[in-house]
Amino acid sequence: MAGPGPAFCAAIDWGTTNLRLWLMDEAGRVLGERTSGEGMRACLPDRFAAVMETHLEALGAPADLPVVVAGMAGARGAWREAAYLDTPAPLDALHSHAVRVEGLGRDVRILPGVCRRTAGCEDVMRGEETQLAGARAARHGTGLFCLPGTHSKWAWLEAGRLTAFTTFMTGELFAILSEHSILAETVGADGEPASSAFTDAVGEMLEEGAGLTGRLFTIRAAALLGRGAPAEASARLSGLLIGAEVAAMRARCEGAGEVFLVAGGAQARAYEAALTAAGFGCRNLDGGALVRQGLFFAARALWPERTIA
Repeated sequence: MAGPGPAFCAAIDWGTTNLRLWLMDEAGRVLGERTSGEGMRACLPDRFAAVMETHLEALGAPADLPVVVAGMAGARGAWREAAYLDTPAPLDALHSHAVRVEGLGRDVRILPGVCRRTAGCEDVMRGEETQLAGARAARHGTGLFCLPGTHSKWAWLEAGRLTAFTTFMTGELFAILSEHSILAETVGADGEPASSAFTDAVGEMLEEGAGLTGRLFTIRAAALLGRGAPAEASARLSGLLIGAEVAAMRARCEGAGEVFLVAGGAQARAYEAALTAAGFGCRNLDGGALVRQGLFFAARALWPERTIA
């Protein structure tokens, strides 16, 4: 097998708090990689180009190498706004709606996010659609996807089209409750998702009629009554929140089926446990590999003339 070729493009996954940048050859193989905490917030109002060029220079990227970008760099008020595509959105056509950043010495395109305008179900995503495009490119073009995070996304794909999705503020709620609510005095370091405190809490939320806000106060009450260590309180809080999310999705699905879970580490273990308890099958996918693949396929469509015949 031939080794890596010359750089074909650079690809950036630009999140709110972090960025990941890859140099890739025309086969999609990674030639170099950079990660940093210079996400959108650190780059506002006008540091995006400078930050990008610093990382490209560190990797020895040619001055004319094109760059494809996904994520929050395309948000309103960020580098350049890349308007949302409406659902149902064909994931193989993200490149055709990319926005070019003018005034640079290289060709830089920012991919759009996706929105859902259905009354009462309004929703938006930026970045996850490129992961889903990567899943489509990897022949996972139909199915239910769970993408946990600060704002967890559940997405339905049909024949390579993103037909609908919904967001749960699970990660953000955990941070708020564990750091800024009355539970901050109770919750300690993250609890192990395989613990009985976590799985019991998930089971409670899967019961019909379970009330999340009422169950949350039991964490505080148990501490006042001398029951449970801080790590168990953390595991219980996580179990209640993730359990509520999974229970809501089970109610929306006609019978539990397979879920493509885009997560890793402790987060993946927690969601796997909750999905299994809810009767879902679970198939893990690497989120970093997916977004890289989605960016690469967009780059191939944007700059076909750079492909060597």
